Amino acid sequence: MRNQLRVLRTDREVSQAQLAAALGVSRQTINAIENDRYDPSLPLAFALARFFAQPIEEIFHDDPKPTEY
Repeated sequence: MRNQLRVLRTDREVSQAQLAAALGVSRQTINAIENDRYDPSLPLAFALARFFAQPIEEIFHDDPKPTEY
């Protein structure tokens, strides 16, 4: 899953540590999400959406896999 987290965070001049503290997670969690190494839980995805006042679909994008027939 791709995401726009880094773009949103840097546009608002929020550090990974500040975002992590606001959401009650570690800075490493934010880093892992930004680098597509970790997909957040649904509650964390909703918390990120609330923090940035964006719909979840604007932050996270599904990478569709080719359909096998």
